[in-house]
Amino acid sequence: MTLDDLGPRLCILGPSNSGKSTLAAAIARGRGLPAIHLDQLHHQPNTDWQPRPDDEFLALHDLAIAGSRWVMDGNYSRCLSQRLGRATCVILLEAPTMTSLLRYLRRSWFDRTRHGALDGGSDRVTWAMIRHIAVTTPANRRRYAALFDQVVLPKLMLSTTRDLARFYRAEGLER
Repeated sequence: MTLDDLGPRLCILGPSNSGKSTLAAAIARGRGLPAIHLDQLHHQPNTDWQPRPDDEFLALHDLAIAGSRWVMDGNYSRCLSQRLGRATCVILLEAPTMTSLLRYLRRSWFDRTRHGALDGGSDRVTWAMIRHIAVTTPANRRRYAALFDQVVLPKLMLSTTRDLARFYRAEGLER
């Protein structure tokens, strides 16, 4: 399955630090779609990743999915059904826990201009995020896989970093 088969509203899911935002930005550039990073909608800019009030986030989410064309990355299960109701496809990314941890450390220490970063915010290493990646994420992975199996939209699973790299090459996308 290629990007051309997936329609104009792409929903990218996957565990933390699996490459969702980077892929969304690459697809946006390659296909002329607006990239919507749900972390940026969920968190207040110019803060240390402080969440917005829930009703404000949901209003921003619903406004974003109302658009006719987009590529959106992020999970946020409480509004996923509305997103899937508008999406024309689902892309599920996987990455081993160790890869996600290493990506998290790299982005926190070295990447100052990463895709999906919070405007005016800073990425820093926290035990809470390390715990989230190492402890919470395995259950989330099972949940995403079960959801992916149930989705009736066109869908694409990129279950290894090699699959993801191959997809970038095949679609002519640049990170």
